Amino acid sequence: MTFLAIDIGNTRLKWAMYEAPHPGAALLAQGAEFLEQIERLAEGPWSSLPAPTMMLGCAVASEAARKRVHEQIDQMLGWDIAAQWVVPSAAEAGVRNGYDQPLRLGADRWVAMIGARKRILQRGTARPLVVVMVGTAVTVDALDEHGQFLGGLILPGHGIMLHALETGTAGLHVPTGAVTDFPTNTSDALTSGGTYAIAGAVERIYQHLYLRCHMEPACIMAGGAGWKMVPSMTRPFELVDNLVFEGLLVMAEQRQAQRLAALTPTAAAAQQASAGQTSPEGASLTAAVSAVSALSHFSKG
Repeated sequence: MTFLAIDIGNTRLKWAMYEAPHPGAALLAQGAEFLEQIERLAEGPWSSLPAPTMMLGCAVASEAARKRVHEQIDQMLGWDIAAQWVVPSAAEAGVRNGYDQPLRLGADRWVAMIGARKRILQRGTARPLVVVMVGTAVTVDALDEHGQFLGGLILPGHGIMLHALETGTAGLHVPTGAVTDFPTNTSDALTSGGTYAIAGAVERIYQHLYLRCHMEPACIMAGGAGWKMVPSMTRPFELVDNLVFEGLLVMAEQRQAQRLAALTPTAAAAQQASAGQTSPEGASLTAAVSAVSALSHFSKG
């Protein structure tokens, strides 16, 4: 059961094809395109892929970008899948949404938190968690040890900060500088200022979370520009390349299990067989569905 994960950001579309829709599944292929080049997917990198049996995507870009992806999928011969897109909800995959209006939370933030919490739980004891996404914009989100999303920050990324200063002030059109403790030129001052602004926001959320939970939070950082921040952080951080994809795998596994659980055992087994799902996980899931169905039938009798 191959699985296609798609992450549409503010500037690029990233995709990955996995052997199955569950965490730890083998990665078959991956790639990225700038949003202006989405139309290259069908005749380009997707042309040699096996047909996926499930697709789940996360998008912060416009509805037009999702529509263009749908058009690319429609062009793929043998691809008979319904494009599904994440919509933040009150709770999913062990994470509860604390936003005042859950639907207004960015889908990328929601998926990243789900992926990060799964990563922490796989190591044993649950801990509070700071999740940082560094891209065109920067988000800093906090979860307690029970998976409750407490809230977070949104601030401009490096590029937006520098652009705002260049357009709003005179004489600041300078090359990108380096991050230093005490900058002595304008280029270094701008680059260091933006970096330390982001690091300071992360540190503040870390402190708030520690005071709230009375436990040292774990810290995970992701996003295309995450590597720029790691040397300047005041706390130990784990840098994760594809955190959104990890979250999509967790959500896909849960959604697939829920869908199969709603079927009869015979239909669930047939569904898995037609998709070629013969893994131990698939066999266990079929057995679980059968047991639940049998118990339900017994109780009705």
